Amino acid sequence: MLCARERERPLTVHHLNQLLLVCSLVLLIAVAAVRISSRSGLPSLLVYLAIGVAMGQDGIGDIKFDNAELVQVIGYGALVVILAEGGLGTKWKEAKPALPAASALALGGVAVSVGVTAAGAHYLTGLEWRQALIVGAVVSSTDAAAVFSVLRRIPLPKRITGTLEAESGFNDAPVVILVVAFSTAGPITHWYVLIGEIALELAIGAAIGLAVGWLGSWGLKRVALPASGLYPIAVMSIAIAAYAAGAMAHGSGFLAVYLASMVMGNARLPHWPATRGFADGLGWLAQIGMFVLLGLLVTPHELGDDILPALVIGLVLTMVARPLSVVLCLVPFRVPWQEQALMSWAGLRGAVPIILATIPMVEGVAGSRRIFNIVFVLVVVYTLVQGPTLPWLARKLHLGKGDETADLGIESAPLERLRGHLLSVTIPEGSKMHGVEVNELRLPTGAAVTLVVRDGTSFVPLPTTGLRRGDELLVVATDPVRDAAEARLRAVGHGGKLAGWLGTTDTEGARGNRR
Repeated sequence: MLCARERERPLTVHHLNQLLLVCSLVLLIAVAAVRISSRSGLPSLLVYLAIGVAMGQDGIGDIKFDNAELVQVIGYGALVVILAEGGLGTKWKEAKPALPAASALALGGVAVSVGVTAAGAHYLTGLEWRQALIVGAVVSSTDAAAVFSVLRRIPLPKRITGTLEAESGFNDAPVVILVVAFSTAGPITHWYVLIGEIALELAIGAAIGLAVGWLGSWGLKRVALPASGLYPIAVMSIAIAAYAAGAMAHGSGFLAVYLASMVMGNARLPHWPATRGFADGLGWLAQIGMFVLLGLLVTPHELGDDILPALVIGLVLTMVARPLSVVLCLVPFRVPWQEQALMSWAGLRGAVPIILATIPMVEGVAGSRRIFNIVFVLVVVYTLVQGPTLPWLARKLHLGKGDETADLGIESAPLERLRGHLLSVTIPEGSKMHGVEVNELRLPTGAAVTLVVRDGTSFVPLPTTGLRRGDELLVVATDPVRDAAEARLRAVGHGGKLAGWLGTTDTEGARGNRR
């Protein structure tokens, strides 16, 4: 983030001290901004962008920064981390029913959105067809971080959250391929060749992602690492390796990292809450660094002439392209119109479009700076419009009332020498384990509740001790019954003490991912 003259000087310890001070202050401000955004309903990305703009050449920092290639490289790296965190947090039992609809939106929906938006950009704002296609492709990818930073504050039906989350994870891959194709190639005369390339890259990325995720899960469940802090590092390393392997095999690295992370996120790995917390922190760090850099790259005084075209293109995207793509792609799935309306309005754009807008700048496409400015203004303005209104729209459509039972938080720590496991169980609000006595858990032989922590006080429970919301349990289980014990605990959490007798199977919920 140094100007050209500073970059020519060697980095000294004094410069390092200054850089660390600035970076730590920026991170602290960004962390505090999360609280502001959660109250206002605005995605925090806007605050991070504002920090970067304030530090830039038109702001108080007066930092001259115009290295689009560096932003693209760092943005790709940050996007890998964000997709990994999103994949680890995707619940398979929620995503599985929504997978066909999400895949249709991520592929067919992107095609419709690119075509409609590009036509609007060409005929309404006068952009050349190549520039219009690039803009259409760039803004056709939804952003999971932007969507769920708003929607996670209200409970929604699992079909909606599963569809939106899977779509956001899947549609980055085809959009990146399209933007690169439009930015590096001449006129595309054979559209079927482009479709074939996209299909091949997606197939390679999916195969590698699933294989790496399965191998990583298999290994982590069978190796007892000496420290719990090593598990999060191993999981993130495997996810990043999936991206690198997919990209080097000329496949979609973004799809590979998302699928590998989703496989590991649903594999009941040891020390899972610690891994989720680590990945969540890395995801926030990636977003903050990426958006601050993007804010530095933009030059506010150059945006004036591009505001009107951005508003027009955004209007076409939001009011025509996105709703049309949702309606056309979800017709075969008979999705109620209320859910279609919410998913149409929930097509928030965030980090991905602005990062992708650096690709034509790096490739030297004519008018690439204008493309970047249009995308920047579009993302900021329509995030301001859509973000705060999403919870309101969900309530108006009567989609904001959730009746789902909260899942248990279970952390497993392997005891290699004792051939057993310690299961740390947290009973959340809404769990049907509330009121169940210890002996009514009916744990398999070889598993037992050894300790209960309640209101800061720990005690050894009796068979007749009733469990309450907020309790933390320590369950010891031998190797052969570890999975059965966890499955039984989750079944009771979902179905109460009669789980298994009234249609709730002991394996229900065990397949779900623990956030």
